[in-house]
Amino acid sequence: MSRPHILVMYNHPTLSEDHPDALAEHSVIDHARHVQDVLSAAGYRASLFSLREDPQMLVAELRRSRPDAVFNLYEGSYLNGETEAFVAGIMEWLRLPFTGSSFQSLSLALSKHLTKQLLMGAGLPTPEFMIVRDMPAPRCTIPWPVIVKPARFDASVGLDQGSVVTNQRQLQDRVARVLEEYGSPALVEEFIDGREFNVALMEDPELRPLPPAEIVFEDGYDGWPILTYAAKWHTDTDECRLSPPRCPAEISTRLQEKIEDLAMRAFRLLGCRDYARVDFRVRPSGKPMILEVNPNPDISTGAGFDRCLQTLGLNIADFYVSLARRALERDPGRTAVPSGNLVAMSS
Repeated sequence: MSRPHILVMYNHPTLSEDHPDALAEHSVIDHARHVQDVLSAAGYRASLFSLREDPQMLVAELRRSRPDAVFNLYEGSYLNGETEAFVAGIMEWLRLPFTGSSFQSLSLALSKHLTKQLLMGAGLPTPEFMIVRDMPAPRCTIPWPVIVKPARFDASVGLDQGSVVTNQRQLQDRVARVLEEYGSPALVEEFIDGREFNVALMEDPELRPLPPAEIVFEDGYDGWPILTYAAKWHTDTDECRLSPPRCPAEISTRLQEKIEDLAMRAFRLLGCRDYARVDFRVRPSGKPMILEVNPNPDISTGAGFDRCLQTLGLNIADFYVSLARRALERDPGRTAVPSGNLVAMSS
């Protein structure tokens, strides 16, 4: 019996290495190579494919290499984040199994404002918000301060200390900058000055939350307590050093149960698959609010998802193999090997 062929697909970097947002894009290359090594060691035939802007490249490669499944690490192009969902849609159209969430889930989650509307409609708590598509920005009806974000980017792209504004003039300036640099629309959201948590979730095979993590803003953190792009990606900055993740979070049982329940409900609401992450801020009153849902979060070694797995003694390499197996099982005509649920790390 031939070994199943897994194509590890990632986005070809388009930004120059000196671009301020380049780290978020270039980091996927080493991740893809690691996944290939893990799957090869597990007995699969694993190959790499770096997808550029042209969707015809994807169709041509899938027809040429004829993989049994795709390990989908494609995050969308910098110029058009919607391509993350489009690529999943092409694979669905070709009836090719792949890891991670579907076209529908990725499309919904990509637009933070659409996700928030769904959350509100389902009775799930999320901060008050408004959308600005062009200038001038309308009068803000949300109590100050508010935070301004690109509505269609993740990985903290577009977030810095100027993202939190306290008056209409600052709002006009910030919205104009976001629209110019990242395109329409801009998301203007109530800023919650409280603790920040995230809950990673996985299906293996049933949906379960991993222990929550907290972003800890330590004494000396200069400015608004937000996870900026620098705090997330530039390890040599004070913003990064003074906002470490703590996993597992030091949290009451009651609050943990609340955010885990909300995270699972949000996962199911958006139709996520395999794994996801849900981000929260907690009001001073203790009420958790969902900031966003990320269906295909970073699962590279050392990333937040990996840290959450480690708290349970689980190995990220075993998780990769589990994802490949689940993808293969989506086509009953294909053979998924090796089998078994995610296992604890050996001592």
